[in-house]
Amino acid sequence: MFAGGPDIVNSRLKTPLRIRPVKHSFGYMNDLAQTQFFNRFTDSLPGDASGGMLPRQVRNALYSHVRPTPVSAPRLLAWSEEFAAQFGLRKADGTSLEILAGNRVPDGAHPFAARYGGHQFGNWAGQLGDGRAIGLGELKDRSGQLWEFQLKGSGRTPYSRGADGRAVLRSSLREFVCSEAMQALGVPTTRAMSLVTTGDQVVRDMLYDGHPAPEPGAIVCRVAPTFVRFGNFQILEDEPENLKLLADHVIKNHFASLGTPSTEVYLEWFREICRRTAHMIVEWMRVGFVHGVMNTDNMSILGLTIDYGPYGWIDDYDLGWTPNTTDLPGRRYCFGRQAQMALWNCAQLGNALVPLVDERAEELQTGIDEFIRVHDEEYLGMRAQKLGLTTLRDEEGQRLLGRLEELLQSEETDMTLFYRGLAENWRSGAAFPGAIFYGAPPAAHLAKLNEWLKDYRARAATDAVSGVDRATAMDLVNPMYVPRNYLLQEAIDVATAGDTSRLEELMDVLKNPYRVQPGREAFAAKRPDWARDKVGCSTLSCSS
Repeated sequence: MFAGGPDIVNSRLKTPLRIRPVKHSFGYMNDLAQTQFFNRFTDSLPGDASGGMLPRQVRNALYSHVRPTPVSAPRLLAWSEEFAAQFGLRKADGTSLEILAGNRVPDGAHPFAARYGGHQFGNWAGQLGDGRAIGLGELKDRSGQLWEFQLKGSGRTPYSRGADGRAVLRSSLREFVCSEAMQALGVPTTRAMSLVTTGDQVVRDMLYDGHPAPEPGAIVCRVAPTFVRFGNFQILEDEPENLKLLADHVIKNHFASLGTPSTEVYLEWFREICRRTAHMIVEWMRVGFVHGVMNTDNMSILGLTIDYGPYGWIDDYDLGWTPNTTDLPGRRYCFGRQAQMALWNCAQLGNALVPLVDERAEELQTGIDEFIRVHDEEYLGMRAQKLGLTTLRDEEGQRLLGRLEELLQSEETDMTLFYRGLAENWRSGAAFPGAIFYGAPPAAHLAKLNEWLKDYRARAATDAVSGVDRATAMDLVNPMYVPRNYLLQEAIDVATAGDTSRLEELMDVLKNPYRVQPGREAFAAKRPDWARDKVGCSTLSCSS
């Protein structure tokens, strides 16, 4: 690549030729301001072009044209180097930083806020929409795939419902870290490119207890093939033409393998959405992730983990645990109910798609049936993999799994450490370390655990694992490092004081979650006692 390099002289030309930089030429790293933005969503679909930012009910439009609100003193706090390299982008500074802060709209971009509705905690909430997220448009990566870039916390839109459209550092940092951690864990997810502090204060009542306080503001640039969600279709109940336009757009651009939209294709498309959603939930359960707010407006049409708000990671294995204080005491979205809630959400999407299939609406049930089939099949397969077994489908396997569930819940047992310890137990025969428990378990419990281990090893001895040894196979599906709630809070605390070292080290550790990293044992440690009831380490609210 000769970008900006020497003149090239052709003997037939009197004037030398100069090779100039070409947009999306990946032989070197581009500046974000020099890249070409595409706008398939706004170019293809009807929008609200009024430009007004006042909260209002929007009709007969799938989005509103908006502009980010500038901030006073943007500073790049974190940058996803590996993901940026996928686009040939160099670390943001200057004009690129201004774009990521919302202070400048890049050439060719048509920023917008999407209109959608949704069920929140089981109740229809009407119009919701992007109240603090503004889409810039799409960029091509090195492979030619288009990704939508979105600034979360970049100011008011018509869907802000009286809020300020901003986000605070603590929630933005959590989204940045978890997006990239989930990618490394192999869980379907949206991505994060950058985390920018704004230099402005944002007032939030973190615990909803009547004590609002100023916090540092931030903007996270999150990225996905599309941010269309279940709620984008639900809001179009009385707009059948727009419903069809949106469905056809999504199928054409994100499910092209299904073919030209038709009744049959709509039905298969819904089945595929249900399949992907079921797979995502199984992956959440595998690593111990709890989303915290699985409203239909937070469900990706692509089966990606989206909208990292009051999420949490299981420390002690508790199916009833929810990180979201807003979800107490009902625990609608607790760890053990995530599959049930995802299925309910798919049913609501199916209801919204009825006008597309008319007299064949009853066949949408096949999507619900597909969710159940895929979930049940993959869930049992996942649990078997975590144990280093080929199957748990037989009666003996079911009993073994049931006994393990009882053991994990009867005494506070760290889920992540248990499964890594089980692999080590198989590898060396070493007893489980006491570090897997939160508190000293009674002798009777240890006796039951040892009896289970004996039966487990007996089954494993007759259950061949191909390819690699059993312990290695287990380590490939059971992470050693996850973004535990208290680790995130530690990074937030020091980052708020201007120190990014903890954040940087945490991000580096989470790039390789399945591999032992000598000297970084602290990042694999169970939740310390001081974090048991500390806000941010045990529970969070939707306030961000």
